[in-house]
Amino acid sequence: MDVTREREKPKRSAPYSPWIMSALKVLKPPENITVSEWADKFRILSPKDSAAPGRWHTSLTPYLKFPMDCFNDLHIKDITFIAGTQLGKTVMEQNMMAYAIDQDPGPMLIVYPTDKLAEFTSQNRIQPMIQLSEPLRQKFDDERSQRLELQFTDMYIALVGANSPSNLSSRPVRYVFFDEIDKFPKWTGGEAGPLELAEERTKTFYNRKIVKVSSPTLKTGNIWQGWETAEARYQYFVPCPHCGEYQIFSLKNLHWPQEATAEEAGCSAEYLCGHCGQTIDDRQKMQMLRDGQWRAVNEPKGRPRKVAFHLSSFYSPWLSFGDIARKFLESKDFPEKLMNFINSWLAEPWEDKANRLRSDVIRTKQLPYERGAMPAAAQLLTCGVDVQLDHFWYSVRAWGPHMTSWLVDYGRAETWADVEAVINRNYADTNGEIRMVNLACIDSGYNTDEVYQFCAEHMDVAIPSKGSSTALKSRYSVTVLDKGTGYGLRLYLFDPNQLKDYIAGRLHVDAGAPGSWNVCRDIEQEYCDQVCAEQRVEKKDKKGRVSRVWEKVTSHARNHYLDTETNNILAAEILGVRYLIEPESKPAPKPAEKEKGWLGGVGENWL
Repeated sequence: MDVTREREKPKRSAPYSPWIMSALKVLKPPENITVSEWADKFRILSPKDSAAPGRWHTSLTPYLKFPMDCFNDLHIKDITFIAGTQLGKTVMEQNMMAYAIDQDPGPMLIVYPTDKLAEFTSQNRIQPMIQLSEPLRQKFDDERSQRLELQFTDMYIALVGANSPSNLSSRPVRYVFFDEIDKFPKWTGGEAGPLELAEERTKTFYNRKIVKVSSPTLKTGNIWQGWETAEARYQYFVPCPHCGEYQIFSLKNLHWPQEATAEEAGCSAEYLCGHCGQTIDDRQKMQMLRDGQWRAVNEPKGRPRKVAFHLSSFYSPWLSFGDIARKFLESKDFPEKLMNFINSWLAEPWEDKANRLRSDVIRTKQLPYERGAMPAAAQLLTCGVDVQLDHFWYSVRAWGPHMTSWLVDYGRAETWADVEAVINRNYADTNGEIRMVNLACIDSGYNTDEVYQFCAEHMDVAIPSKGSSTALKSRYSVTVLDKGTGYGLRLYLFDPNQLKDYIAGRLHVDAGAPGSWNVCRDIEQEYCDQVCAEQRVEKKDKKGRVSRVWEKVTSHARNHYLDTETNNILAAEILGVRYLIEPESKPAPKPAEKEKGWLGGVGENWL
């Protein structure tokens, strides 16, 4: 054998040049792996991003598997995920982002409510996710990246705030991720809304993906509109461990002792199956989640391109049934807290009934006590007076614990003497105990000098008030009037929109329940109509900022009793009614013992 000739044999060159191989690499299809499989293999949770850092396991939150894997479906272009707290919705969205970076790269836009939140999330959530994942770290170009623009070998990620229209409309992208979209401004300057601006950037990509994640606010909010317009809407059904029937978790099936406090309910609450009525224990919930199924609650036609998912905090592995009962009882007496519970825990929109209040809504708040009287539970009395050019409107309201209130009296007064008689009148409760008005708030918008004069003469019970034309950070503020013209009085400037929101919120509470807003029996129609004379509307200023204010339903509507009731709420806040507590019940007197004689109780006939 000729060894020399064998050594001189030329080596075979590579079949393609390096630049062709680099170009072919771009066309490489993604691996046959789903988002959930990729996350189980490569995702590491950062201590900055999770209370349980370490390797990601989809099995701990099995309800996230199907929504994540919808990202792999070529037909689905739009994914909406409505969820409560403690469910992992943000991590789910990040898993989709990470999969796209590694397996199916393309220009990406992530939209947050504000630029500051975008910067914070980039530094504390997105970049730690990249550094902790080996395939992402290899593709990340740290030197060329900035806080709001992350560069990779095959793509880039732009992080923007919904309040920056120029950033939303400046570049074409294949992927758009929205986070907490119900906190987005509805308009951005003179342009379209942030959702429309961002989605417009994906038009040139046939394989685009749009993902929206948020807790809801109102039915008109962005995320709930995504739910209602979806072609396929899914809810998570779990099987009862006793009868096997599939159902969704619901607040109506959560039970606790009737008189239990929030803490007691947290320890004793139990969930009952909606089919067999058997008690479901917290220890059984995890297996129910593993056996659960996403089921369409509508009838999708064909292959859906827009899908939506709805999930409440009932499904959280980190929350017990008692946690939910405790949170509900802590929230139910306070409309602002109840709204947060409904939005962030039940993942349902707050139904704003203010826009469709009718007089029959007020009639449902009647209780069996006569006008001029009040229940024995009342502890304080307030009076609100609406001043007109030549007459007055007034209402007197009694208050008890939990801001529960009862309408005592109302009407029209013709003179200041009539107003004086109203605030100095004796009112009796159902036990016959006499009470008087503790504080009267008198609107000073009309006849201002006369209002100041009257309040100066009745400083022990009357104060001037005025509705603010601009929004206040608190419900009211106090200004000391000039001694020369204002008699040294304090003028209480209040936010009428906040106080009217309060009334609208209290109308959600059943009549007679703690925190309810009640009226006396045989309430007059005029009172009901005037309280319902306004509706809440959205207004946009010249800078595109949106606010929600109360306006008359029609320009001719009379709203005097609504104004008197806002003054009643102001008086209640000044008096500190929200801090009233239930009176201690007095122990029943012990029966008198028979007087003992001096010889040890033998009595008078000791002989």
